Amino acid sequence: MVCALGGGASRELAESRAPYGAEPPSRRGSTATMPNPPDMRRERIRFADFSMERLPNGRCQAHVVLAWSDGRQFTGDANGLASSAGELRCAAQACVAALTQAADGSGKFVLLGAKEVRAFDAHVVIVSLEAKQGKETKHLVGSVLTETDLARAAALAVLNATNRLLGNCLFMR
Repeated sequence: MVCALGGGASRELAESRAPYGAEPPSRRGSTATMPNPPDMRRERIRFADFSMERLPNGRCQAHVVLAWSDGRQFTGDANGLASSAGELRCAAQACVAALTQAADGSGKFVLLGAKEVRAFDAHVVIVSLEAKQGKETKHLVGSVLTETDLARAAALAVLNATNRLLGNCLFMR
């Protein structure tokens, strides 16, 4: 991560607070559009691969691969207990490990927890993270609605919690 945790989203916030149907402040009175050079377009890290292996000794192992559109890949592995809660945490921790690689040492993500809840006749997986850079800490929460693979949903929830932050950092480079 190259940017500060708190920066990069002020224009988005101002645009999101514009009244429904009104033009955001940054666009009022202007008909010209600014071209998006290729290096300034918004992009997010992508979820490339996931696997969860349940081992005979009552443990599990998760493997996550994340990728940028330029082809760079980051892998994360984690081990845990082969229980419903243990597998969620293991999958989320593997994704956090891959994200830490993607941050290239300039930031750190810490998994605080992962939980599955039943809501709206579906399973919702929620994760809580801390993003640390220098002395600044930001609390992040992500969720995924799923009916199938809860462990995979936990890894995706980590990305949902961090994608805006990582996308803003890339945009500000």
